[in-house]
Amino acid sequence: MSNYKKNILITGGAGFIGSHLVIQLVKEYSDYRIINIDSLTYASNIKNLVDIEKSSNYVFEKIDIRDKKSIYEVIVKYDIDNIIHLAAESHVDNSIKEPLEFAKTNVIGTLNLLESARELWKNDFSNKCFYHVSTDEVYGSLGQQGSFSETTAYDPRSPYSASKASSDHFVKAYFHTYKIPIIISNCSNNYGPNQHSEKLIPLMVSKIFKNESLPIYGDGKNIRDWLFVKDHIYAIDLIFHKGKKGETYNIGGNNELNNIDLVNKIIFEVDAALERPFGSSKKLISFVADRKGHDFRYSIDSSKLKNELGWIPRISFEKGLQLTVEWYLKSLKRN
Repeated sequence: MSNYKKNILITGGAGFIGSHLVIQLVKEYSDYRIINIDSLTYASNIKNLVDIEKSSNYVFEKIDIRDKKSIYEVIVKYDIDNIIHLAAESHVDNSIKEPLEFAKTNVIGTLNLLESARELWKNDFSNKCFYHVSTDEVYGSLGQQGSFSETTAYDPRSPYSASKASSDHFVKAYFHTYKIPIIISNCSNNYGPNQHSEKLIPLMVSKIFKNESLPIYGDGKNIRDWLFVKDHIYAIDLIFHKGKKGETYNIGGNNELNNIDLVNKIIFEVDAALERPFGSSKKLISFVADRKGHDFRYSIDSSKLKNELGWIPRISFEKGLQLTVEWYLKSLKRN
């Protein structure tokens, strides 16, 4: 048996959101042992974790969640009593090209974790939790009005969101069928340091830095709600410790922007940082054919999380974007 108060398995802990969560929990809770499993795909970066890699309460195992035998073994090896599941294929464009890969990781991978927990916890669910981190994209697309709440009907529009919706449903089914104590959170678009370069904000920063064309889908009017990654981690930490089992919590940044306005904000930040004429990089904007099944608008209503657990975003979008741009420019200049 472990001497730690909790033995927490975090999946996808070398990815963007996962690495921020691993660092937060390792540093904040010395009486927790954090076991990070990640298959180290192209979207992961083990260097994100250099600050805590030698911490006594941290362990890394290179494991693919599609491998049920390895999942089962790691839960046994470290006497896992809590799972925070973030590992997922998440890029919509990639899901349109390779939908089966998204089903294998996001659906079968989640089922492997659920089944292993069910088999090993054996109806002793005291002090246990299966926390599934999901996305607002499962709710589909909004018009100009309204926001997604926890009771909004699922209406996924891409293979990515369909795979996440399916995994959400399996997590809920294991709560109702097997009584596994679960929590789900659905978040809006995250941004911040460590995000893979294929995502919108780091991609635009890189292209502005290199004076390359800035491709924007359609007319650039699609709207997203942006959440600074550290605010997301603060929410996960709070929900994990104080959230009610069997419940879903929506996490939004209260920062709705259409894509063209966001790109213009990035341009102004990067141009200022590089001491270029104000807004001069706007000439790089290029509108391209729209993405297939492109959802028009996402908007998260986080009032349940605010009212029940007291969470509100701490970082303004202006400050978060400034910090993010500074981080990526430093990285680009190093390379």
